[in-house]
Amino acid sequence: MRIGELAARAGTTTRTLRYYEARGLLPARRAGNGYRTYDEADLRLLRQIRTLQDFGFDLEETRPFVECLRAGHPEGDSCPASLAVYRRKLDELDALIGELAAVRASVGEQLARAERARQRLADEAGVPGGPEPECELGAGGGEL
Repeated sequence: MRIGELAARAGTTTRTLRYYEARGLLPARRAGNGYRTYDEADLRLLRQIRTLQDFGFDLEETRPFVECLRAGHPEGDSCPASLAVYRRKLDELDALIGELAAVRASVGEQLARAERARQRLADEAGVPGGPEPECELGAGGGEL
């Protein structure tokens, strides 16, 4: 198949395919007439790359999976190098989850503190829900 057909079947653009070719991820085969030619194996490579990118892998991280497929393995993630990339990505995701959990805990603490302060104001003013705060930015007409 030619580049336009491959792009359409893979759900990408010919420009992307040329970029992958320049990066060495997609083979650069030419027919006698000079047109690029591709086959079902190339489509499988592209699907592997796109799936990994959808999972957050950067393009260079897909290389071991592509090389595994090119080596004749039925799945791009059955080679040791691919498994190592999976492990690194999981470690990276676990670290990000930890960071997000810490941020979430901090935001939760700030919210609880703000709610307690609001309740103290309500109790002191005897107004359910507390008095409306006066915010300088919300004041009409004044210059900052």
